[in-house]
Amino acid sequence: MINISSVENNFAANFAERGELGAAFCVWSDRGAVISLAGGATSRESEAAPWTEHTLVPVWSTTKGPAAATLLWALDRARLTLDTPVSHVWPALGADATFGELLSHQAGLPALDVATSVFDHEALVIALERQVPFWEPGQGHGYHPRTFGVLLDECVRRLCGAPLGDVWHREIATPLELDVWIGLPTHAFSRVATVYAGRFILKPEEQKFNNAFSDAASLTRRAFDSMRGLNAIHEMNDPAAWVLGQPAFGGVASARGLARFYHALATGESGTFSETVRRWAETTLCDGNDRVLHLPTAFSAGFQKDPVGTGREPRRSQYGPRPRAFGHPGAGGSLAWADPDQRLGCAYVMNLIAPGVMPGERALSLVRAMG
Repeated sequence: MINISSVENNFAANFAERGELGAAFCVWSDRGAVISLAGGATSRESEAAPWTEHTLVPVWSTTKGPAAATLLWALDRARLTLDTPVSHVWPALGADATFGELLSHQAGLPALDVATSVFDHEALVIALERQVPFWEPGQGHGYHPRTFGVLLDECVRRLCGAPLGDVWHREIATPLELDVWIGLPTHAFSRVATVYAGRFILKPEEQKFNNAFSDAASLTRRAFDSMRGLNAIHEMNDPAAWVLGQPAFGGVASARGLARFYHALATGESGTFSETVRRWAETTLCDGNDRVLHLPTAFSAGFQKDPVGTGREPRRSQYGPRPRAFGHPGAGGSLAWADPDQRLGCAYVMNLIAPGVMPGERALSLVRAMG
């Protein structure tokens, strides 16, 4: 049972105590939106529009969930499995990985030796084909913050004959009426909130990540920088970023759209996702120290899970108390997830971007309030 009053109180506290500018939180069940909260403003301008349940905002890596679901849908349609080698559809890729390893950040391709523009898909494909993996695929995992989108996009293009964003909209978003875009049309530009950099607060658990990110030669820094462009927060206010729809971090969405997507994935609503795809999304494929983020992470086929941890490592509870839950965060604090046991999809989005690789208190307070 969802504690709705607790969720509402914590959402209000984000504005009163945690500096929230504009945000929305939605929980979608079999009965539709059982919680749909929106507050604050879409920008800091004096004439800013109020945030509503229809407001869109860049969601960075929260895009990876819909992108992964698109590839899983395409694999299922082609009667391929997570054990199928990626070379089956992309022979020239410079890593001998399975689709399961690719989707769970085990392929060893988080960065590029040749810096390449994020706007040049063909050049990125060539760079990945020539890239020597940073570790043997399947022998450990490390978050692919930016290359993940190119890897998935090229696989979908080869399976479906169209870019991932087009397949997402045609086969998934349009049938389910999802306000989640991987490539935003011009008619929706007016609904996009402006994003701003928030105050930097170092989380103790991210100290190793920050140390590595400060080293220009580290794999961590290269993973975030070797795809050039759209690195700064203000760049995501450029419509060129929205139109590009980079599948790793370029999505634009409403909380309502993301919540409805995760509900569909958790439950098989309208038959969009098969039981096979739903099982792939929730089954953990790797769990342990992340070679890029330098903290414990766990992944299914394209989605993040709460790591169980070993030894003295605490189990992070980012997706609530039920171990089947899965989802994905985005830089700055956005978070969307599915709770299959309760048949729920949940999403939080905002426009004040707090530095960090994992969600902060604004999102986590809502997760805890859900019970």
